[in-house]
Amino acid sequence: MNPRLLQLLLIFLAPAFWSCNDQCKETRVTRQFTNVTRSLMELRTQVKSESPRAMEKPGKMYVKGDYLFVNEVKEGIHIIDNSNPASPKFVAFITIPGNGDIAVRNNILYADSYSDLVALDISNPSKAVEVERVKNVFKNGLFDGGSWNLNESIGAINDQNVEYVTETVTVNCEENVNPGSWWGGEIWAVADRAFFGAGAAKSSASPQSSGNSNGQAGSMSRFALHQQFLYTVGQNELNLFDISNAAKPKSFTTVNIGWGIETIFPYENKLFIGSTTGMFIYDNSNPAEPKQLSTFQHGRACDPVVVQDDIAYVTLRTGNACAGAQNQLDLVDVSNPSSPQLIKSYQMENPHGLSIDFPTLYLCEGEHGLKVFDVADKFAVDKHQIAHFKNMDAYDVISLGKTLLLIGKDGFYQYDASNPKDIRMLSKIPVGKAI
Repeated sequence: MNPRLLQLLLIFLAPAFWSCNDQCKETRVTRQFTNVTRSLMELRTQVKSESPRAMEKPGKMYVKGDYLFVNEVKEGIHIIDNSNPASPKFVAFITIPGNGDIAVRNNILYADSYSDLVALDISNPSKAVEVERVKNVFKNGLFDGGSWNLNESIGAINDQNVEYVTETVTVNCEENVNPGSWWGGEIWAVADRAFFGAGAAKSSASPQSSGNSNGQAGSMSRFALHQQFLYTVGQNELNLFDISNAAKPKSFTTVNIGWGIETIFPYENKLFIGSTTGMFIYDNSNPAEPKQLSTFQHGRACDPVVVQDDIAYVTLRTGNACAGAQNQLDLVDVSNPSSPQLIKSYQMENPHGLSIDFPTLYLCEGEHGLKVFDVADKFAVDKHQIAHFKNMDAYDVISLGKTLLLIGKDGFYQYDASNPKDIRMLSKIPVGKAI
């Protein structure tokens, strides 16, 4: 064929060939929002103890004595008799609209209900009774990526219900569509089932004050108990409630912190507060008047933290509302809390909650399971990974020494952790099944 004719033919046919190949298929997970206005007057009538129900969307967890308390995101709290960890039994479900966090002192359970703090008497765990309510103290919040805010002028909550939709779409390959932006500018390939976190004790959960019987929670907590106060963190503030009379909590004061506040971890006379941009350290020598000492800054990422001795263990992760670009574990020297110093960063897959029972560190990797490290050598943590359990979804974890509690999208697990290299499952409460 004449070369000139061939050239013209190719030019003529090029668009046809291109049009055959310019359509691409992509699988995307998108957030779809439904806005709802909910009457505060009605919401405040709905807190009640009911018969047990199956877990569907587990969030935070809390343990006190023989009982487990598991948050059903935005719906309430499961109470579980755990006197035999190999055979936990559902006792009751407390319906609490807009619930995300839990704390327990003596026989009083504190829970958020959208804008309100609710106190319930759980002396009889099967029949919890509301005994006090502090109204309109929380102005806004997040649940599973969706937000809510208080509209005091009309006595209502402006709420967003969020649905994650997986679909295959056809796109024009020429447009080089950025998979990080779609449907109103946002696409979420990985989403937390509960954006707000739970509290923690001296090994893996928050240390508790003497003189009162408190429970323990995980590293994702926004509630913490210390002496005569309940501390709660919102998106930009620290709220203090006087619980010197446990059954009659009173709003005490509010401390402005910044934006993107996520978790709180009390340790000795300090408060370690995780945010999307860093870790705040507060002197809590005077529990009624926390004072900021320093800020340890990092790139934008979700940031739970636990502390043991002079080291803070911080995880940063991508694939969530924090829009971060880092998946790592940071070890931070906090021996001088006024000047925290990075010891070393270790790359991870998608780290979530964590728990320290020195020298063993348990680290949740979301859909990648649970990793166990010996952190005795703080400069070589990556060389001392002693186990990686992949047959679970891991969101948050609490070490109770020989027993390990773990929660994820697919349910609640308990393990015999006597040998951290070979933890043994004691029981599992799967999503969708009541025991």
